[in-house]
Amino acid sequence: MPTSSSALFSRPHPHLYEINTWVWLNVLSRKGKRTIKLGDVPDREWDNLQAKGFDGIWLMGLWERSSRSAQIARNHQDLRKEYDQAFPEWQESDVVGSPYAVRAYRPDPALASWDELANVLGKLHARGMKLILDFVPNHTALDHEWVTKHPEYFIQGNFQDSMDFPSSYFPVETSTGRRYVAHGKDPHFPVWTDTAQLHYFNPDTRAALLHELHHIRQYCDGVRCDMAMLVLNEVFAQTWGKHIQGLSAPSQEFWTEAIASFSDWLWIAEVYGNREWELQQLGFHFTYDKRLYDRLRHAPPQEIVRHLWGDITFQNRLVRFLENHDEPRSAVVFGRSRLPAIGVLMATLPGMRLYHQGQLTGKQVRIPVQLSRAQEEFPDETTAAFYDRILAIANEEVFHVGRWLLITVQSAGDHSFNNIIAYQWTTNADFRLIVVNLSASMAGGVIQISGELGSESTLCSAYTFYDQFSRQSYERERDDLKYNGLSIFLDPFGCHIFSIFAGGEANGGNRGDQVI
Repeated sequence: MPTSSSALFSRPHPHLYEINTWVWLNVLSRKGKRTIKLGDVPDREWDNLQAKGFDGIWLMGLWERSSRSAQIARNHQDLRKEYDQAFPEWQESDVVGSPYAVRAYRPDPALASWDELANVLGKLHARGMKLILDFVPNHTALDHEWVTKHPEYFIQGNFQDSMDFPSSYFPVETSTGRRYVAHGKDPHFPVWTDTAQLHYFNPDTRAALLHELHHIRQYCDGVRCDMAMLVLNEVFAQTWGKHIQGLSAPSQEFWTEAIASFSDWLWIAEVYGNREWELQQLGFHFTYDKRLYDRLRHAPPQEIVRHLWGDITFQNRLVRFLENHDEPRSAVVFGRSRLPAIGVLMATLPGMRLYHQGQLTGKQVRIPVQLSRAQEEFPDETTAAFYDRILAIANEEVFHVGRWLLITVQSAGDHSFNNIIAYQWTTNADFRLIVVNLSASMAGGVIQISGELGSESTLCSAYTFYDQFSRQSYERERDDLKYNGLSIFLDPFGCHIFSIFAGGEANGGNRGDQVI
């Protein structure tokens, strides 16, 4: 039986690549003019991802889909509108149901077998990459075998509940009679009508889920846990209060027990509602940073700066992203003009850096997760070139083992400095200064670099600031830097990624001595 190796990433700020498994395999099948399942993926695909420096691959949507979920998704009018927008040529057979209405934690037969999955795990390990799969803790599909065999694993109402709230419950015929099982939900949103809500105050439910995790851990290095905050004792009690009256909350959180049981596994939480720190304290290695994403979309730069003043131990365990399968495409949200500033920021902040299939080539159409196919989009060369450059830079060692420090930007005579974010990464032998302008206007400011640029024995009268992004060099006098700071002027959504050198030119072979 295959077993994953030590799951923790070798770099503290890893790069994770999310693949929509079903859509991806259909794309490869079309290119190869034959049916390609996971075990048939050409090695060059894994080689290309390794070459881009990804530490891990998240195969989203690998588990067996639900036929009942697919039927619901085919008849859902709002979803049909999304399919029309995303893939006007879609057919009924293209709607395979939500990957988050899991019928069983086994590879969907259309995608892979256990042996194929084990083979891919080995291929990724051979390339120094980890494999992440989904875990959906809050609910199952309507036709999961537990619904009829173990209805006690689920939240249940009664006949009157089903009459008063018909969209919130569904009838189930069991060996002990008809039951009315609740659909899964987040307390802030409508129910998910293709799901059945698990009962987290039932110890048998928790034991069954731990058993599932015990099995799938042999085939991957970690899990991305969907809506992880919903099964916290407090959140679960608030959501399902009337259904659990008289029951005491479990003595510990489900996540405490699960993570302690599989301590050498990697745990990533999708989490909202200011529960990120709480889940990190329960043992999650990384938690979504949705607040940063929302602020990048809607908030002024000053709010982003305040966000980045958070404790570094907290930030080191955040998942930074510009898009994922739930969000619209970043090429649409941010556009090509904002990409340099936004993309450089996301690629060089501390924490996990998550990239989504299609993001690196500038795709603009978000694919509903219920679809197995998508329309073809040609790569945007400018976007692809940008990501090739920034990934190469962000893979440098200083961005993974260095010390990160946010820098206060001061006024250069007007208020535009408020639109600039600056920070540095340093090791004992390397230095990077990142400066981005998050506004659509010119911006200027003054930066006081933290620490001396070299020891007293290596101090020189001038330094070269080499911008890795633009490949341009700038000379600055040491005394001017020391007493007046570094003056920065940036174009709209402009950026710098500076290496600093003492003496000589930074370009070509004569780069001088790099200093910190």
